[in-house]
Amino acid sequence: MKASENSWVLITGASSGFGEEFARQYAAQGKSLVLVARRLSRLEALSTELHERFGVELIVEQVDLSSIPAVIDLHKRLSERNIVIDVLINNAGHGLQGPFLEQPLDNSLAMIDLDIASLTALTHLVAADMRTRQRGHILMVASLLSFQGVKNFAVYSAAKAYVLRFSDALHRELKSAGIVVTALCPGMSDTGFAQSAKQKITPALKSVMMQPEPVVRAGIRALQAGRMSVVPGFGNKAITVLTWATPRRFHQELMSRVMGV
Repeated sequence: MKASENSWVLITGASSGFGEEFARQYAAQGKSLVLVARRLSRLEALSTELHERFGVELIVEQVDLSSIPAVIDLHKRLSERNIVIDVLINNAGHGLQGPFLEQPLDNSLAMIDLDIASLTALTHLVAADMRTRQRGHILMVASLLSFQGVKNFAVYSAAKAYVLRFSDALHRELKSAGIVVTALCPGMSDTGFAQSAKQKITPALKSVMMQPEPVVRAGIRALQAGRMSVVPGFGNKAITVLTWATPRRFHQELMSRVMGV
């Protein structure tokens, strides 16, 4: 579809889950979208649907975001087309449940490549462009698990803790350049992530599971309001407060029980 020089929203991991919902909600606002993921057929189907429904411009980019050279190439292609990224949604991520030593090392390193290294590289490239223009918005999709280490989620919770602290720091660093950086910290949500992570859904988790729509809506509103971070859902907010207010031994044991590990 035809590219233009107006501002665009770039969404990683756009083929499903939160990424797909971000695409739907921004398309409803009339925003031009760059949809990035590995599954080309899913991206193309979503692009066709959103263009027909909302009449917005879309660009589909099939990219393996775990590869830093691929991230750099993506940025180069968009720059050559004069695509101005005004909003970056760093949503792509991968997670696995299970004891650390029972997971193949390659799986843990692949998670770090996608959840940390790729996110850092794309943020650096896009934020540098935003600083030149003195405007921009970046949303980092972290997790409720970013607030504590959780048994059988060792690498995932550590990776999301990086995303949260990275976002917190950039919120302050980039504010003077006209760039808003916000972290979205969702709890259990019905996105298909749990199935791909081979995660057991306990009754406690099921009771607090949220749909993608309100989670994404909360993230967009927080980004537009210039907030540092947001935890959607009353139950998730309560868990966050409990984490701050109780000894580490207590809330980590409680979270392990909630997560069914």
